[in-house]
Amino acid sequence: MPKMKTNPGAKKRFTLTGTGKIKRKHAYKSHILTKKATKRKRNLTYFGLVDKADEKNIKLLLPGK
Repeated sequence: MPKMKTNPGAKKRFTLTGTGKIKRKHAYKSHILTKKATKRKRNLTYFGLVDKADEKNIKLLLPGK
């Protein structure tokens, strides 16, 4: 049986933590930043965690991890 391949798009967007949770970046931080408040932009900088409902599907895209 062939090896499962990692999805290249998911590989760029998600990282696994030591406890098995999945980290992600926030959206809306790439352009049109002039109208967004400084506080909002700063809070978008930090990593978030993927919701529990989506974890199973993302782990299927990252089989080698």
